[in-house]
Amino acid sequence: MRYFPLFLDLQDRDVLLLGGGEALEGKAALLRRAGARLRHVDHFAPEMLEGVALAVAAGAPEHEMVALSQTCRASGIPCNVVDRTELCGFIMPAIIERDPVLVAVSTAGTSPVLARMIRQKIEAVLAPGIGRLAALCGRFQRATRARLPDLAARRRFLDGVLTGPAAELALAGRDEEATAAFAEALERAEERPAGMVHLVGAGPGAADLLTLRAQRLLGEADVVVHDRLVSAEVLDCARRDAEFIFVGKARANHCVPQAEINALLVQLAREGRRVVRLKGGDPFIFGRGGEEAEALAKVGIAHEVVPGITAALACAAQAGIPLTHRDCARSVTFVTGHTRDGRLDVDFASLARPGQTLAVYMGATTLPQLSAGLRDAGYDLSTPAALIERGGSPAQRTLRGTFAEVVANAPDWLQEGPAMLLLGEACARGGNAQAFCRAVAARTETLALIGVK
Repeated sequence: MRYFPLFLDLQDRDVLLLGGGEALEGKAALLRRAGARLRHVDHFAPEMLEGVALAVAAGAPEHEMVALSQTCRASGIPCNVVDRTELCGFIMPAIIERDPVLVAVSTAGTSPVLARMIRQKIEAVLAPGIGRLAALCGRFQRATRARLPDLAARRRFLDGVLTGPAAELALAGRDEEATAAFAEALERAEERPAGMVHLVGAGPGAADLLTLRAQRLLGEADVVVHDRLVSAEVLDCARRDAEFIFVGKARANHCVPQAEINALLVQLAREGRRVVRLKGGDPFIFGRGGEEAEALAKVGIAHEVVPGITAALACAAQAGIPLTHRDCARSVTFVTGHTRDGRLDVDFASLARPGQTLAVYMGATTLPQLSAGLRDAGYDLSTPAALIERGGSPAQRTLRGTFAEVVANAPDWLQEGPAMLLLGEACARGGNAQAFCRAVAARTETLALIGVK
């Protein structure tokens, strides 16, 4: 983060303006609205900075703007030279004003036009009366702190009241009724309301592939219990002061046993906390969400399942592979590559049936067993396949070829990321068809050159 955002109190403080022109006048108008006293000068001298809170320049001779910037830096005075980030100690954002609510948007000086576009999008969704709602909270700030001295309890109360009747009345401009509704809610506020657990799918890792509900719940959660496959980008969507608890698992290396995770979720909910149990992909597709939901239901803890984009969908979409195709794949089968007692516990006969796409989760280390089992069930090992690592993320890699080739090449190709195997005729269809054919042709040519048939 290049620039640290701050809101500066300029009421009755002096601001130096150097130069002139439309750009400077625009900045001056904003500064006047903030209550600043403006000193407008046509040339610069160091003594002009005495008692000044900040300085802004535009349309002045180059040497004077450089001198202003250098002197301000030496004196610790914030300085802005319009459209000259190299001379700036601070930059002015695009502003959305709903007094006392103020939203500032910055692109670190790289594109003021983009900042204005972002501001317009926010303006379109921000309620015009949001300032009245902020003022309502301000009027009850001391009373709320006195009634609810515990920070977590106070936050839960405010989260509730800001989405309840008092908020709706304030946004509608019915201030007296809003005040009465807020006071009534505060009288009935409880120190420790019942907690709740949301089992949320984090999808493949990209934050913009989260559902809207998942994003909202992350912004409201007191604590986020997450797996290793949840990306930092997704975790950044959570509230800044939320508690984060890592319970990640890797194959044969369980950081926290499932029984302990279940007990942790129950404990956190009983403390009255709002819990997001965040899982890569979808909670109910090889995510043990069903086990956690059963554990919560058994002891009467309220919970909700929020689906996410599962790995098979994300991997296939980014690799250009249709999971279904009316000419060759009328069904999709999700299967786990995990072993039970050292063997793959799957129905190879049903998996070997033609006309389907197989999506094999967590099967990178058991590819030889999967290949042998399918072969023995009559499956054609020349069937198109794709092994996809870190699917749905910018780091996605794809190994294409026949199933036999993918199995043979996987040990040297795989790195550390989670991998998904897609198997079936559909892997050579769609936007992926040419890439598959090129991969097979290149390997065939290489084998011919070294005399292998």
